[in-house]
Amino acid sequence: MSENTFENLGLSDTLLRAVTEAGYVTPTEIQTRAIPWILQARDVIGIARTGTGKTASFTLPMIEILAGGISKARMPRALILTPTRELAAQIAENFDKYGKYSSLSKCLIVGGVGMDQQISLLQRGVDVLIATPGRLLDLFERGNVLLNDIKVLVVDEADRMLDMGFIPDIERILKLIPPIRQTLLFSATMPGPIQKLAEQFMQNPRTVAVAAQASPAETVSQNLIALKGGRDKDRTLLRLIEDPATGVVNAFVFCNRKRDVSTLARFLAGQGISAAPLHGDMPQAKRTETLQAFKDGQVAVMICSDVAARGLDITGVSHVFNYDVPFNAEDYVHRIGRTGRAGRTGVSYTLATPDDGKLVDAIEKLIGRAIPRADAPARSGGDGQREEKAEKQEKHERSRGDRKKSAEAPAKGEGRNVHGERRPGAGNRAQAFDADDKSGPGFGDHLPAFMGGGKR
Repeated sequence: MSENTFENLGLSDTLLRAVTEAGYVTPTEIQTRAIPWILQARDVIGIARTGTGKTASFTLPMIEILAGGISKARMPRALILTPTRELAAQIAENFDKYGKYSSLSKCLIVGGVGMDQQISLLQRGVDVLIATPGRLLDLFERGNVLLNDIKVLVVDEADRMLDMGFIPDIERILKLIPPIRQTLLFSATMPGPIQKLAEQFMQNPRTVAVAAQASPAETVSQNLIALKGGRDKDRTLLRLIEDPATGVVNAFVFCNRKRDVSTLARFLAGQGISAAPLHGDMPQAKRTETLQAFKDGQVAVMICSDVAARGLDITGVSHVFNYDVPFNAEDYVHRIGRTGRAGRTGVSYTLATPDDGKLVDAIEKLIGRAIPRADAPARSGGDGQREEKAEKQEKHERSRGDRKKSAEAPAKGEGRNVHGERRPGAGNRAQAFDADDKSGPGFGDHLPAFMGGGKR
């Protein structure tokens, strides 16, 4: 059996040089299985979640294929379709990283930003288009982009395209490009409409399925805090972030609902935490600014939904907080997998209420073990004024009718760690509920099992 290395995948020396300089030694499963088929010009269906290395599994062979061909009048020869601007930007970064020793050029075609620069690049001629469906069609209808020399098409995160209502746009684009082409489709799942799309527009595709990770990495220390109700969440999260014992450097905070993303970001910012929201309704410029601020350390805590965060690849995240227990058990594994990467250790906390019992049970069934229970940090003496302030702000935020005017710009942080010389959470900790009180409202002594009311 041959050794699993990039050298054995059929990539050129110049491409291998770029891969090595990027710090990669061993290909992932999806790369090992998909790249050889793609290099043979076969249509490929890749079933894999974000974080499995799927982006490189199509960018690497695409660079190899295009570098050996010739374009017609500098018309684009490859098209990568993505559901979001952030994912498109990350694919563009991958293209730059792996294609730096080639003469290939790219154009990022996404909405939310001006068209002028995109049109200018297209007029000069590019090899690869990395696009969201809506903006691509806008430019096509204006006569600014030609698609009649596309030889390789990639549809990334096809199931998310379905969720966001992009399938009609995808079908239209597929009819605009040459029928003789190589088509690569990547998706975390294969629902019926995506399967039908593949059957209609792909030629005898090879399917490469990588099993979803069923358990978190051992480098992530998991914790679950059982709360009496949802009203305890804000101040419990605040105490966790501010408590030096928690050791937060930076963190993702996940909410199930977009409206809670904005509300929670305002609450934390009001308590002096360098926090910012990330959600789909934000203008593209603000989203880009917020992401860069988080990467640069100017924002310490990013509050986001699963949809907004999907596809983001940010290393060095110390903590993940599940403000809400995810509805899908696999999302739990995906969420907390954003910490403890690349050999580093990470910590996750999940805030659960009595209503979350079935969701917690589903997660623990998936990962094959109970999530260790933890107590919320207790309030120290002298926190009365801060607790009163936090409670007043919490009530104010929850009663606001207009949640769209959120703190979309990054908070003016110190650009340091949460617990640095001037940590963003200056001040004392807010009050916790009585951690020794084992009863719950309406439950008496009969608590749900996950809250400690039954033996596991």
